[in-house]
Amino acid sequence: MSRTVLVARLDAAGDVLLQGPLVRAVAAGADRVVFLAGPSGAEAAGLLPGVDEVWTWHCPWISPTPDPVDAADVAALTERVRALAPDEAVMSTSFHQSPLPLALVLRTAGVRRISAISVDYPGSLLDVRHRVDDDLPEPERALSLARAAGFHLPPGDAGRLAVRRPLPPVAHDAGSADRSYVVVHPGASVPARAWPARRCAEAVEALADAGWRVLVTGGPAERALTAAVAGTRGVDLGGGTSLAQMAALLDGAAAVVVGNTGPAHLAAAVGTPVVSLFSPVVPATRWAPYGVPSVLLGDQSAPCRGTRARECPVPGHPCLTSVTAADVVAAVETLTAAEQRAAVRHAAAGKAAIDIRVGA
Repeated sequence: MSRTVLVARLDAAGDVLLQGPLVRAVAAGADRVVFLAGPSGAEAAGLLPGVDEVWTWHCPWISPTPDPVDAADVAALTERVRALAPDEAVMSTSFHQSPLPLALVLRTAGVRRISAISVDYPGSLLDVRHRVDDDLPEPERALSLARAAGFHLPPGDAGRLAVRRPLPPVAHDAGSADRSYVVVHPGASVPARAWPARRCAEAVEALADAGWRVLVTGGPAERALTAAVAGTRGVDLGGGTSLAQMAALLDGAAAVVVGNTGPAHLAAAVGTPVVSLFSPVVPATRWAPYGVPSVLLGDQSAPCRGTRARECPVPGHPCLTSVTAADVVAAVETLTAAEQRAAVRHAAAGKAAIDIRVGA
């Protein structure tokens, strides 16, 4: 008998990418995984290995720009879930989000077993009420929920972030096979987490002076920003890539310079080192790039620390304006030198293994 599991994460693309280990654990114990995502996370959900189908729903209690609650819309979701008839649901939420409203919808739709992390008393809404230390990195926090629900990663899966491969090809003039370029992504979904545009432009100039080819990326609404940041020294790719194409660009980069926003987690999912311009409005212990070499830049003890502010509450945005273009160039050089040393060690180990086999 086929076993279908509904996995839900209803916020942004980066949050969805961090659910990758949870999804693979669920997929290892299910025949079909349907991922319920918000509009800004659906494309990312489609990149996750283990997802068979993606549903999109604009959740009025999680979206930062919520639509009014619509009884007909909630009823339509309820009926769609009822028709799917999943065997169970695993609902992932951030530490400040409640899973209980969605649990009520799913229970009304007839879902028999529901698992979620909840600090609030769930009554009969949850079968597995998981509680966890909120200082865990987000992928580990989510994976602990999967384990509590009875799902485990398959043997050999180390629990890192990942995307479906092969990735789509990118234009020849946009990338390089020898990792001779750096990606600068100046935008952020939350303004308080963005490095000022003028500093990004200075970093493009400084990286170019250091010999790097610099690609500047951004979404369709960020074309003016990417054009200004790229200037005459960078390659402006603003609004020109799908999320999968962005993954391919990041996959070929020597390093990525980005704030605490979705492309930072996409870079981690393809294994590319990250220079993280990290505003401490949320804790780096939970949200820093996961599982890849990274350098965190930004004053982590700034007054905005832990506020979860969308707009910087401190005049001048000092936590990130304190970071200079020279700091970014130094961080890129640190990361790429470490990668080169690792490559040399890997090649040397491979040669030694060949020599041993030949001499045996």
